[in-house]
Amino acid sequence: MRYIRYAFLGLLALCLISVAMANRGMVELRLLPEELGNLFGLTRSVELPLFIVIFAAIVAGLMIGFVWEWLREHRHRADAARKDGEVKALKREMQRLKRGEGKSDRTDEVLALLDQSR
Repeated sequence: MRYIRYAFLGLLALCLISVAMANRGMVELRLLPEELGNLFGLTRSVELPLFIVIFAAIVAGLMIGFVWEWLREHRHRADAARKDGEVKALKREMQRLKRGEGKSDRTDEVLALLDQSR
């Protein structure tokens, strides 16, 4: 399995390198379109190779997806934490009962049940 993983990573690296080599041309990135940038006075721009823009977009998309999924699963994590707390409380109660702390003075269970129903 380790060799398959190494082969996959090697193929992935080869593909990424070929994309980078094919897209070495410089592109200009702007925050806003030119007309809108002139209107607001934000005419900054940066020139980068296209492959950096492509890889940065992939990484940004992955990060946005991870954060979105983490926020979406908050409810499931909260439910799991609550149930974990309930399980721990029940285990403590079970241990207390096994030690005999929960036994009543009466040895007759029928009389104890009748007392509880009143």
